[in-house]
Amino acid sequence: MDSLLEIDWKAIFVPQNSLIEPILRGTIMYLGILAMLRLVLRRQVGGIGTADVLVIVLIAEVAGNSIAPAEQSVGEGLLLVATILFWSYLMEWLQFRFPGFQRLMRDPKLKLIDNGRMLRRNMRREFVTSQELMAQVREKGLEDCSRVKSAYLEADGSISIIEREH
Repeated sequence: MDSLLEIDWKAIFVPQNSLIEPILRGTIMYLGILAMLRLVLRRQVGGIGTADVLVIVLIAEVAGNSIAPAEQSVGEGLLLVATILFWSYLMEWLQFRFPGFQRLMRDPKLKLIDNGRMLRRNMRREFVTSQELMAQVREKGLEDCSRVKSAYLEADGSISIIEREH
């Protein structure tokens, strides 16, 4: 029972390995990932999509394992990050090159307002409340839906609003 309450303060505060190694590992991983992201993810058209979140989570996992000395080498980590970015780039290229593949990979836009009328069925399908939609309408400088020709929930999760002609 006493061993459960004992805390090894030395293990918590005194490093077991060289202090320069984690600094070097972190620096190499940061600069390597930054260089790869600059090469592969050059453009940012909309917001963040599902594939972008997947890439971020996977890179965080791989990079974290490469920064800790006991896990894997920095070279292995950079190779894994490069592999993840390769697949991300390939998916983007396939979507650009083949429209059918794009339809498979991305959600189409969904109409939320049609000629000033909220489309409640579509709103329910994507869990968009009328308060959230009205907040977007007001951000566009409009007081109510009657001045909206159409509003769409875009593939990136943003809401685009098209004002009626006067």
